[in-house]
Amino acid sequence: MSASFKGIGFMCLGVLCLAMGDAIAKWLGEVHSPLQIIFFRTLVSLPLIALLAHFGGGLRKLRTRRPGVHLLRGLTYTGTMVCFVLGLTLLPLAEATAIAFVAPLFVTLLAVPLLGERIEGPVLAASLAGFLGVLIVVRPGGEAFHPGSLVLVGAAFFYALMLITARRWGSSEHLWAMVFHMTLVPFVLTGLALPWVWQPPQAGHWVAFLAAGILGVGATAFITLAFRHAPAAIAAPFDYTAMLWAVLLGWWFWGEMPDLWVFVGSVLIIGSGLAIAYREGRTSLKRRPTS
Repeated sequence: MSASFKGIGFMCLGVLCLAMGDAIAKWLGEVHSPLQIIFFRTLVSLPLIALLAHFGGGLRKLRTRRPGVHLLRGLTYTGTMVCFVLGLTLLPLAEATAIAFVAPLFVTLLAVPLLGERIEGPVLAASLAGFLGVLIVVRPGGEAFHPGSLVLVGAAFFYALMLITARRWGSSEHLWAMVFHMTLVPFVLTGLALPWVWQPPQAGHWVAFLAAGILGVGATAFITLAFRHAPAAIAAPFDYTAMLWAVLLGWWFWGEMPDLWVFVGSVLIIGSGLAIAYREGRTSLKRRPTS
């Protein structure tokens, strides 16, 4: 099996882990506050991340010289998770997933003022098409509009900021240090808030909290392996298989079936994301020095 096929396989596994974790968070959100869900998810994730770091070169990989950067990333990650888990409790799973796909488009636009990057005409056109797709899914002002859509747009915006910080400082910090400290911040913040939102978990909820944490770390590990085996231009588009899993899981567990406009908007969002990925892939190849 070629390295690219391995990368695609790892990417699909990582996305499946994310989709299953989202479904679990949606189910838990029927009883528990998003803050309590995030606390237990990060509580399970932190020791697993440390364990992976140990086997990947030692716990020294968790050391950092940029605590301020990790604090900033942790705050944006906290905002991402709070908004996304809350949004999952308010909207169908597939619709929430479709709106979350706007994050790469935010990255493209935010990279201009925050990183000083230039945006080309085709990329701008693709980004605008993606935002049109979001408007079709959200339908502001229409009868189908739900305020939870704006919460999920906020989640995508925070996630884009987190990706921007990774692009800015990721090359100077080890991967597991970035992931560990990013996870540590929401663990501390939600832990401080826990006494005000605590609901006693039932037996099945404890299993779900554990599974959500394991799936979150599994997703990170598999997606990391995907980009190690395959170029980003090949692996990244398979992130959109999340939409397939979201539709299936939403239909299986909650009887949810997206309407036509959610599918139309999703096609625009995914198409624009693929166009941007393809354009950036070609640009990186042109900039690669030849021997």
